[in-house]
Amino acid sequence: MTTTMRTTRTPGAAVDAADWTALATELDAHGCALTPRLVDPAGCRRIAELYDDPALFRSTVDMARHRFGSGRYRYFTHDLPDPVAELRSALYPHLLAVARDWADRLGRPAPWPDSLEEWLDRCHAAGQTKSSQILLRYEEGDWNALHRDLFGDLVFPLQVVIGLDEQGTDYTGGEFLLVEQRPRAQSRGTSTVLKQGHGLVFTTRDRPVRSARGWSAGPVRHGVSTVRSGLRRSLGLVFHDAA
Repeated sequence: MTTTMRTTRTPGAAVDAADWTALATELDAHGCALTPRLVDPAGCRRIAELYDDPALFRSTVDMARHRFGSGRYRYFTHDLPDPVAELRSALYPHLLAVARDWADRLGRPAPWPDSLEEWLDRCHAAGQTKSSQILLRYEEGDWNALHRDLFGDLVFPLQVVIGLDEQGTDYTGGEFLLVEQRPRAQSRGTSTVLKQGHGLVFTTRDRPVRSARGWSAGPVRHGVSTVRSGLRRSLGLVFHDAA
């Protein structure tokens, strides 16, 4: 009798296997794009459980205290757990191609080098020395106000959030919200269900939007709608460090 062994794809391999041409097209159209599954359910649980080890984090933020919404999140130290470091390193080169294309359309400099390590070194030299990778935790009634994750002058224009729980099973509500200010028009909102193990790539600050005069920068903010029940956890990957 022959048995077939099932191999588990690593997060990095799953990132590389995604259709990044299609994702770039989706980003151009909507400012956000949902990836295929990058982390399996067991991996999601392991990442979510890291929240309970305070030694892994440099600080904890109570959103209600700072009027950011309601809920808590924790910033990792620079000593990232392997799956978190692997995901960020694997995502960077794919996002870099989009970032450079957007900068070209907007007539802006594209200061991001090929290497994530070199880019982070530049952040640190500019005084942005704190890790910006986060684990977020929302319970019933929690939400996140519309905002931008800008921590200094050096900004990478895309970031990724990965769902660690399953909407409809582990929690209800808690949709990811994106609100874009359109040139000479009303703002446009997008609501996305963040699937477990899938990543949502989205705009950090603004993105190119075609207008009658060519390309304009469309400012964007993001947040999370109210969690109606259960527990919603996610991993936030930001590609510039904080001051």
